[in-house]
Amino acid sequence: MDVSCAFATSPATPEHIVVAETLGYRRAWCYDSPALYPDVWMILALAAQATSQIGLGPAVLVPSLRHPMVNAAAIATLESLAPGRVAVAVGSGFTGRYTLGQTPMPWSRVAEYTRALRSLLRGEETMWDGALIQMIHPDGFVADRPIEVPILIAAGGPKGTAVAHEVGDGIFWAGKPAQQDAGPEWRALLVHGTVLDPGEDLTSERVFDAVGHAIAVIFHGSYERNGSAGVDRLPGGTQWRKAIEAIPQDRRHLAIHEGHLVYVCERDRLAVREGLGLLSSTMTGNAKELAERVKALADRGVTEIVLQPAGQDIQRELERFIEAVD
Repeated sequence: MDVSCAFATSPATPEHIVVAETLGYRRAWCYDSPALYPDVWMILALAAQATSQIGLGPAVLVPSLRHPMVNAAAIATLESLAPGRVAVAVGSGFTGRYTLGQTPMPWSRVAEYTRALRSLLRGEETMWDGALIQMIHPDGFVADRPIEVPILIAAGGPKGTAVAHEVGDGIFWAGKPAQQDAGPEWRALLVHGTVLDPGEDLTSERVFDAVGHAIAVIFHGSYERNGSAGVDRLPGGTQWRKAIEAIPQDRRHLAIHEGHLVYVCERDRLAVREGLGLLSSTMTGNAKELAERVKALADRGVTEIVLQPAGQDIQRELERFIEAVD
């Protein structure tokens, strides 16, 4: 199994990717959520110039954020900076759309977008929005076409998995992986968690700093997808919901994801403390436990485990995780 990492993209991410390369991580994925993080392509370009081996790519691109030509040009530019190291994940949208007050895109549109993106990268003419488009960059301006960059589909349910089968080179899961025969052979799984020090308690401040965000995102996602009923069933969920519903509805989408996958905001802290039992759903435990859990995931068909480190000591999280599971 490949051991990779992902980052809630920040100005420090290129430096963290350098650390990940030194430690032997296979790939570094960077989140693309413009209302929360800096531009993913700028950060990946900086990382490409600072590294020589580690794979690089955005996870995940949301089609509604950019015309396919814009992403095709960005992919081709990154490929010219890091030849042979680029992979891309495309999905229907989580915070990339919810933070803009929108729901996820129809999977049919994701498939259509992915086909157009592939066609452009091959140097072909393709139709988009009723017009013929093609990459007509002069020689040397981006990587030469055809550009064969792997494209994974970020999916969790049957519709997304069907799209991964249809147009993807792999599947990128951000939740519980599906059965072993679901999706293409490249099956990446995003996980959150931390390796516990000997005798360390789950309630320690270090653990809260490193993985509290993973509990908060359960609240965020449950509320967005299933409303009050979805979040109220979680420990701490009702408390969290009451706090968020005190915010006027037309502004609520701006508040739900505050600190998303970076830190636990003040509004979320008490609810996250109450919901610490949810850490059992994360990759949190001692080194031996995590090694066993990763092996079990490999047996279920996961081919790439992707840790998103968080907290004040990203280097510590990267070091301890790869020591435990590689």
